[in-house]
This record gives sequence, structure tokens and C-alpha cells, in this order.
Amino acid sequence: MTGGAGFIGSHVAEALARAGHRVLIVDDLSSGRKENLPEGCEFFKLDIRSRQAATLVASAGVEILVHHAAQIDVRRSVADPLHDAEVNILGTLNLLEAGRRGSLRQVVFASTGGAIYGEQEEFPASEEHPTRPLSPYGVAKLAVERYLYAYHQLYGLHVTCLRYANVYGPRQDPHGEAGVVAIFLERLLAGRPCVINGDGLQTRDYVFVGDVVEANLASLGLTGFRIYNVGTGRETDVVTLYRLLADAVGVDRPPTHGPAKPGEQRRSVISAAKIRRDLGVAVATSLADGLARTAHWFASRPSRA
Repeated sequence: MTGGAGFIGSHVAEALARAGHRVLIVDDLSSGRKENLPEGCEFFKLDIRSRQAATLVASAGVEILVHHAAQIDVRRSVADPLHDAEVNILGTLNLLEAGRRGSLRQVVFASTGGAIYGEQEEFPASEEHPTRPLSPYGVAKLAVERYLYAYHQLYGLHVTCLRYANVYGPRQDPHGEAGVVAIFLERLLAGRPCVINGDGLQTRDYVFVGDVVEANLASLGLTGFRIYNVGTGRETDVVTLYRLLADAVGVDRPPTHGPAKPGEQRRSVISAAKIRRDLGVAVATSLADGLARTAHWFASRPSRA
């Protein structure tokens, strides 16, 4: 799999190894961390755009590519769309072409359920919702989905695209282009103020990383071309999220409010009805339970830089 040293990818790789699969991890550690690498996996520090990564996929008997490696910073994609496309589109094509020379028969692709839909017309959005991404990052994820459909039609490659909501959980990086859960927990535990952009009533769909892992495991071996949302179907505004996190770590301090981000999506929530119906993936971790488990992990880390 790719991106196996990252936040989500390391959890998926760990579960795959635990299930008895041979797991080869390709990660250049640009955002992943070596300490995230699970035991029992073979690690290759490679860029997915490289000839070496292509050679590995073509020659190592890779049958299923679980593809999480990506340029994940939405803001960087806006500032440098060429770099975003080089990694997210051309890097993926490098591996797909290598797979055609090797044993590849299925791709499980980590897509996006927020950026790919853009401003929603329906709440929650189903997989049939119009795709109108507003950032180069979202455009690249949609482009890869379309490339994968072409490879399915041309070469018989089986494909499952998993459109993630806002994933949170242990190992999430609170720095850089991080999720708000990790950012708030890091600052709350360090006694630093948390800044909410605007009025904080903008909503997101927060899905626990363990449920994302279950979606990946359930996708292994599927045939055809499939797209599934991986979310909860429930909206939570940022003010409520902050209150839950502050309670989870025992902090009684109000947040501060800064200016709203220009163009920020007001509401984002996706339906998980299809993956529940087709694959039996419940996406059942409650927000309260998931946040409590995440807060415990952050609080128990030896150090917080």
C-alpha cells in the first residue's frame, strides 16, 4: 500500500498485517512518520512518482494497491496546482502503468467526500451528488477516479473509490494541513488558545479512523468499479466540536474567534447508506466515543512538540 506511514494509512496497514496479508508500504515520509509504521510490514522509502516505486509495483507480485499516498494540503494545491497534479495524478498513473506490467488486479483508492462535491445541494450528499470540486486537490481526486474508471473499462482493473469525510483519530498530525480535532487537542493540552474561524457554525462530517479502516478491509477483493462514501451522515459545527473536545480533556476555557476563511464551505456531510447496504460497514463509532479515544491518545503521548 502507499502512504502507510501516514495517519490514516498506518491504521489501514496495521489492520491488513493483522489480518495476515503481506503488506508492502511505499511512503516517502514527506508527511508520514517512520514511528507510525506497523510491525510486520515491508517498508520502502520511495516517491510514488519514481521509477523505483513503479519497478516495485511491477515486480513484487502486488495484487491489490491500497492507495493513500497523496499531496494532502488543500491550500498548497491552490498555491501550486502543478505540484499537486504531479503527485496526485501523475504519481497515481505511474503506479497504475506499473501495475499493468505486473500482477495488479484491484485498486482501493482513498478519495475525498468533502472536496469532491464542492458546495452541496443535498444534505447528506450521496455518491450520486454532482461533483464540483473547488480546489485543485479536489479536482485531482476526481481526475484519479475518472482515470481508474478508464482503467477498469480498458484493462479490467477492479476499483473501489472510498470518499472519506473528515477523518480524525489517534496518530493524526496536529501540524501543517491538519484536521481541526488534532489541532484543538494539541492546543488544549498545551494550555494554548484555540481559534475558531468565523462564527464556528460551519459544519463537517467527522468520521473515526477505525471506521475508515473497516471500509478499507471490506473493500478488499471487490469486483467491478465502485464508489462509496465513508462518513457518518451527521453534521457537527465547530463550536460544538470544541466543547466536546474541551470536556474530553477537562479544560474549561472558551475558544477565541478569528476572521472567517474566505470561500470556506459552510456545510459538508455525506451519506454512508450505500456502504452500509452493500458491504455491511456500519460507520458506527459515535462522535463522543471517537473523540474520547482520540483525546486519550493525545494526552498519553510521551511528548507534545
